[in-house]
Amino acid sequence: MERSLFEIFNILALATVVILSVAKTRYFNFLIPFLITILTVVSSLVAILVMQGGPIEYSYAGSSITGEIPIRIDYLSAWFIIIISFTFLTGMWYGIHYMKKYRDQSGNIVMHAVAFVLAYVSLIDICAVQNSIVFLTAWEIMALSSFILIIFEHYKTETLKAGINFLIQSHVSILFLTVAFIWIRIKTGSFDLIEISSYTALHPYAGIILFILLFTGFAIKAGFVPFHTWLPMAHPAAPAHVSGIMSGVIIKIGIFGILRMLTLIQADFKFIGYFILTVSVITGLYGVMLAIVQHNLKKLLAFHSIENIGIIGMGIGLGCLGIAGNYEWLFIMGFGGALLHTLNHSLFKSLLFFSTGNVYQATHTVNIESLGGLMKRMPRTSWLFLAGSVAICGLPPFNGFVSEFFIYSGLFRGLASGQFLFSMVMLFSIIALVLIGGLAFICFTKAFGIVFLGTARDKLPENTTGEKPLSYIPLYIIASAMLAIGGMPFLFSSALLKITGLFGHGDSPLPLLSLGITMESVTITGLYSLVFIFLAAVVILIRRFITRNYPVSTDITWGCGYMGVAEKAQYTASSFIRTYRKLIEPVLLIRKDKKMPEGLYPVLIEQVTHPEDKIESMFIDKPANLFRKFLNRFLFLQNGNIQSYILYGFMFLAAAFLLTFLMSKGAAFTDFLNRL
Repeated sequence: MERSLFEIFNILALATVVILSVAKTRYFNFLIPFLITILTVVSSLVAILVMQGGPIEYSYAGSSITGEIPIRIDYLSAWFIIIISFTFLTGMWYGIHYMKKYRDQSGNIVMHAVAFVLAYVSLIDICAVQNSIVFLTAWEIMALSSFILIIFEHYKTETLKAGINFLIQSHVSILFLTVAFIWIRIKTGSFDLIEISSYTALHPYAGIILFILLFTGFAIKAGFVPFHTWLPMAHPAAPAHVSGIMSGVIIKIGIFGILRMLTLIQADFKFIGYFILTVSVITGLYGVMLAIVQHNLKKLLAFHSIENIGIIGMGIGLGCLGIAGNYEWLFIMGFGGALLHTLNHSLFKSLLFFSTGNVYQATHTVNIESLGGLMKRMPRTSWLFLAGSVAICGLPPFNGFVSEFFIYSGLFRGLASGQFLFSMVMLFSIIALVLIGGLAFICFTKAFGIVFLGTARDKLPENTTGEKPLSYIPLYIIASAMLAIGGMPFLFSSALLKITGLFGHGDSPLPLLSLGITMESVTITGLYSLVFIFLAAVVILIRRFITRNYPVSTDITWGCGYMGVAEKAQYTASSFIRTYRKLIEPVLLIRKDKKMPEGLYPVLIEQVTHPEDKIESMFIDKPANLFRKFLNRFLFLQNGNIQSYILYGFMFLAAAFLLTFLMSKGAAFTDFLNRL
């Protein structure tokens, strides 16, 4: 049955693309939700049946080029299919509201809708296909359709630049994957990914090189440092529903690739674990450090995606060390935490991006320095953004607390291993995770406080009201799922044990006991937090009931004798984190523009900070500038003279004839030596 459903899914996907390509845009408000909802329901049903009944495997004959095309949907595939489907479904419903502002761009909307479906279907197929050629084909479709989604507003220079940057780096990712898959094909004679296991079992050192190639290819898509530079450009450029989907699932397909690789590869998992853990700690810290100093709200969220990829990577690293040392509790806590955080991050980050989309459509800006006081105008969006902020900071009773608790549990138990090096690595990882959590708390205190509290720092549109149902109902669904996971994490115990079993361990009593204790602890904490929130809500309601008839008067805040504009006496995004910025400036790259006072009575004095990515500057901008300078030395060749261009053609032909002649002589000389 699962096979039939998956085949139906792909047929429906093809039909959906055709229908959306030829249908009139006035029917899209009906067609898009109807067709995409059916697609997500069918794919989710396949995943649920696999989770309940076990993995499915079948194959197609393929062609003389691809060979046999195996389709394998196991527990790992099912987990990611559910995550992808839920995020695309909520993103689609929110996107219908968001895209109403662009009704006049009918041709653009058609291409956007088709690319949306292609991105979804390609992601699902990547989770199921295990033929490397077909896998790369689906990966390429995913990259191209994501590019089209990003550049929806292609008439903006920055949007087009971000899209091209994304496309180039996506193909660098494909290049690394292609090299690895060609290697496997040459060595095993098969495009079946399962051959990675048999080959690396016989050649463990080759397995390490293969791991580095595959990890690099998938890490570029996931956004690990230093392969992250496309992500802070693409997220702010894309429409809000696309940003939520990119952060929620498109970068997670890189995590899926890494996890899939770890189920297949046979290599030194101790080296792999330390390697992934080190890269992940750097990624998490660097992402949150840069997020704090951002002034663009979407860019701030984009850097937090990098931070959370680091947290997921820490869980994967711990799981690998659990395999290497046969620590089954660390194995379960690591991979279990990584899998849960993948789900959790897709929920709270899509919620935050969708909320930011509401802010943008109401105010026409995401510049934090210009915003303020939106809680009075957009109460639903404000509370939903606050819920996402609490979750991303890892606080109960929301879902972010659950997955981070898993990773913390593994790290603290690792301290008691009795091995000095291992214990020190666990200790430094705990410190790093604590720093990440603390800095994230500072960042979202700034983001929520500056954007939604106080008063507007610049003049905003008067109609910053009117939250429509589709702008908040999908967000309430996401927030409800976050609360459900935070309050009832034990529902995932069975699924986590099934998935972690793919990495080489069975359902032994020890990990089951360890998982049960952890689930019990985190459930109790979540329930206590829910009770506390309920009591606080009761107190607020009682206060409102008692004071409902009291007269209310409002006035500006006393400014200690300051007679200027009261809005300017508030914290700005920069002043809020000034102390942090001063401490971290030697590590980050922060450019300042100052407008100094002029004359006896200066009118305007201002300082603007521009946070930039130091890694991007060192490893992309500077090499690109050097290469551009090198190419500029040959500009004299493009002189516009037709005679010169004809001469270049003759020179090329002469060189080709000469090379052919020398090669023929060389072959003749080699043949002569062989006869001797």
